[in-house]
Amino acid sequence: MLVKREYVVLFLILANMFWAGNYIIGQYVVAEMSPLQMTFSRWLIALLFLYPIATWIERPSWKKVWRQWKVLLVMSLLGVMGYNLLLYKALQFTTPLNAALVNAINPAVIVLFAAVFLKEKISSINGLGLIISLLGVILVLTNGQLQQIFSVHYNFGDLLMLLAILVWTIYSILGRKIRDIPPISATAVSVSLGLLTLFPFVLFSDLNFHLSKEATLGILYIGIFPSVGSFIFWNISIRQIGASRAGIYLNLITVFTAIFSLLLGKPISSVQILGGVLVFVGVYLSNKVVKQAQETLDDGTRCISKNI
Repeated sequence: MLVKREYVVLFLILANMFWAGNYIIGQYVVAEMSPLQMTFSRWLIALLFLYPIATWIERPSWKKVWRQWKVLLVMSLLGVMGYNLLLYKALQFTTPLNAALVNAINPAVIVLFAAVFLKEKISSINGLGLIISLLGVILVLTNGQLQQIFSVHYNFGDLLMLLAILVWTIYSILGRKIRDIPPISATAVSVSLGLLTLFPFVLFSDLNFHLSKEATLGILYIGIFPSVGSFIFWNISIRQIGASRAGIYLNLITVFTAIFSLLLGKPISSVQILGGVLVFVGVYLSNKVVKQAQETLDDGTRCISKNI
């Protein structure tokens, strides 16, 4: 299926705009729902769409997909469930923009882990990019007080986002093991396994069924647009231009989060702007040219839509 370039760009913009909405709206919904209830509800809604869409677009052999249940279960616990639990918990303590800024370092961290654990080569310019992006994140974490890096009282939410990045990086590396499984189908099965795993915990947790209209609309948005809409737009796009080129557009998540924050009257500090610029420059440099690292980043980026 060939798609015009202008439509591909539009799809990538919409996908990242919806994911940015997950950060903004997630902070409001988590005020009424626990991270556990949010994660379970989000993917339960998404599951209603994923199986029909996967059957329509990919026409998979479901038996073949389910035979990979062990690795899909691990990936579900890490990427589909683990990352989102940490993200929504982080949003109880930090701002959506800070969470998006810290998350922006993720592609660079994937390259670093690929070099360490998969023995992929990393050039000097890639290493420089990692250092610059790390400096940008440290600026955000310390609110510009670099001299207090070892003594500053860090925001708990920002630290949770660092843990979320670690979880997602491991998930992305493991994603190489299921390259022969259609991505939407793999996500559908991963979500199914994740929901089954979470169900006992949800059953015995304090659930809030008396949600406001805003929270109800918020969880519906998260379950449909970031979880399904972004995923479909993303996968159409990477089939047209490749995951590497599409991955550049992931920086739009932070841009849209900043725009939405401004529209909602939230202030943006000069430290956040400087930190964001350093992260973007660093990620660009860390992803530049090296073939082996780029292949790994392609695999990880191809999976990114499963979590954001």
